[in-house]
Amino acid sequence: MATHSIAVIGGDGIGPEVIAQAVRAIQAAVAKHDRGHELHLTHLPWGSEFYKKHGHILPADGWDTLARHDAILFGAVGDPSIPDTIPVHQLLLPMRRKFDQYVNLRPAYLFDGVPCPLAGKAPGSIDMLVYRENTEGEYAPVGGKLYPDTDKEVAVQTSVFTRAGCERIIRAAFEGARKRPRKKLTSITKSNALLYGMTLWDVAYEAVRKDFPDVQSHSLLVDAAAMDFVRKPESFDVVVASNLFGDILTDLSAAVAGSIGLASSANVNPTKKFPSMFEPVHGSAPDIAGQGIANPLAAVLSGALLLDHLELRASADAVRKAVAAVLKSDTARTKDVGGNATTVQVGDAVVAAV
Repeated sequence: MATHSIAVIGGDGIGPEVIAQAVRAIQAAVAKHDRGHELHLTHLPWGSEFYKKHGHILPADGWDTLARHDAILFGAVGDPSIPDTIPVHQLLLPMRRKFDQYVNLRPAYLFDGVPCPLAGKAPGSIDMLVYRENTEGEYAPVGGKLYPDTDKEVAVQTSVFTRAGCERIIRAAFEGARKRPRKKLTSITKSNALLYGMTLWDVAYEAVRKDFPDVQSHSLLVDAAAMDFVRKPESFDVVVASNLFGDILTDLSAAVAGSIGLASSANVNPTKKFPSMFEPVHGSAPDIAGQGIANPLAAVLSGALLLDHLELRASADAVRKAVAAVLKSDTARTKDVGGNATTVQVGDAVVAAV
C-alpha cells in the first residue's frame, strides 16, 4: 500500500468547515479510484486561535513538521480580532517562500448549472488557468517605515523581480499551456509604467517563449487584461502573471466564472523537494463562519489539485467530475451559486457522486 502523508490545517473562519468536506471527498475518491494508495492525514490546529493562546501562529518546530509531509491541505487564515498581517506574514506567505512554492495555479471554469454574471456565456466557455508567481515580486517582504506614527511617516514597499524567478514561472506556464488543447498563453505586464521590474519580466518572457514555438503567446498590459477578463474571458487559456497581478486577476476570473466559492488553488514546488500546499481562494469569511452555509467546492477542487500533484489522476478526475455533476443536477448548491444547501449537504452530494 502506497501511503501519501497530508498535513491538514483547517485554520480560521470557514476554513475548518470546508476543509472537512474536501477531506471526505479526496478520501472517498482514493478509496474507490486509486486502490493500492492511502492518504495519511495529520490534522494541525494552527491559526489565529492558536496565536491568541500561545503568541505565535505555529509552534517552534512547525516548519519541520510540515516539511515531513508530501502535501498540505489548507483552509484559510484571518480573524477580525487580530491584525491580518499576523496570519498572513507568520504562516501563509512564509510557507510559500520556505517551501519554494513558486507556482501558484488558479483555474477558473464556468460549470454547467452555475449562473454566470456575464450574459451569453455557455458552460465551459470560460476555461482559464492562471500561473501566478508566488515567492517574490510585489509581495516580497522588503521595505520599512521611517518616523512611524508621526505626521512625517514614510513607508517604502519594494517589489523584487529576479531573472531566475521570472523565467521559472513563465517556463512553468508555457509547459502547462503546451499540455492544453488550445496551447495559448498570455503574459501580463505593465512595463509601460513600471520600468524596472516589469521590463525584466518582459525580457524573461521573450527569452522563454523562443523555446515553445508550438504555443501561441502574446503579452498584455494588466489594465487591458482586467477589461478583457470581463469583456471576453473565453479568449484566455493559460495566463502568467506576477504575484500582485495574478492575485487580483484571479479574484476577477472567479467572479466571472460564477463564484469565488468555486475558486481552487495550488501552491506548488515542482521539484517536490518540499511539500506543496493546496487551498481555496476565498479566505476565512468570518461573516458566515459557523453558520454551515459556506460553499465547500473550492476546497474540494483544491483537493483535486492535491491529488493531481500526488499523481493520483483517476481520483482527481473523479472529484472534478463529481463536482460538475452536483452543480449540473442542482440537487445541492449553496447560496452563492443559487441554492440553499448547507456545507455538509454539498459535501454529502459530492461524496455520493464520487
